[in-house]
Amino acid sequence: MIADILTTFPEMFDAPMNASMLGIAQRKGLFSWRAHNLRDWTHDRHRTTDDEPYGGGQGLLMKCEPIFEALDDLLDPSVHPERTTTIFFTPTGRPFDQRMAERLACEERLVFVCGHYEGIDERAYARADLCLSLGDFVLTGGELPAMVVCDAVVRLIPGVLGDASSALDESFSDGLLEYPQYTRPASCRGLDVPEVLLSGDHAKVAAWRRRQSVERTARLRPDLLRAADLSDDERTLVARLRKAGAGLDA
Repeated sequence: MIADILTTFPEMFDAPMNASMLGIAQRKGLFSWRAHNLRDWTHDRHRTTDDEPYGGGQGLLMKCEPIFEALDDLLDPSVHPERTTTIFFTPTGRPFDQRMAERLACEERLVFVCGHYEGIDERAYARADLCLSLGDFVLTGGELPAMVVCDAVVRLIPGVLGDASSALDESFSDGLLEYPQYTRPASCRGLDVPEVLLSGDHAKVAAWRRRQSVERTARLRPDLLRAADLSDDERTLVARLRKAGAGLDA
């Protein structure tokens, strides 16, 4: 996979994009990335990428012209023949989640457009294949979201993780939060690992983990249960937890 990132702050990407699993993916030849300075597509001596909004208002908007010109080059099929998805970040975008990460992990190339300041001239969104939002909060720019999406997506590319099943057995992969996990020692400061995990009985361990996932999701993220694939027994468990006054609102 290739990630091309259009930004006014390319220096933000060097450390996070070369560390941990993103760095491992590059060393394995499974991922590469490039940060492009949007100012390279400006034509005034100040290399201006923003201006005041029509109609007045606070803050500055990213100009559409440099973005259009940059995407003309970055999306030129004679230079970049890979199947490409162009992604803008905006509060009005589709919420980014694990399902979206799985979808994007199948792409050959992603082009991220990072807004900044008060936002982007609305006309630029005509070039977007996909608009994403990380959540109901405001960030200074799209640089951090681009890093987050890269991290979530690249780890799903086959061959990146050492254990191919790791990405399948974690929070949100089945619509539920992940079960609690423990490692050595079995007892630490009076806190013990659940006995079932020491039993060696894989069927009992699997059943315990599934129940813990359901209970944890019901307690912490009941909204996820609406779309989760639960058995009749698990739905009974959730109903019992609600009746017991656990404060659930599934």
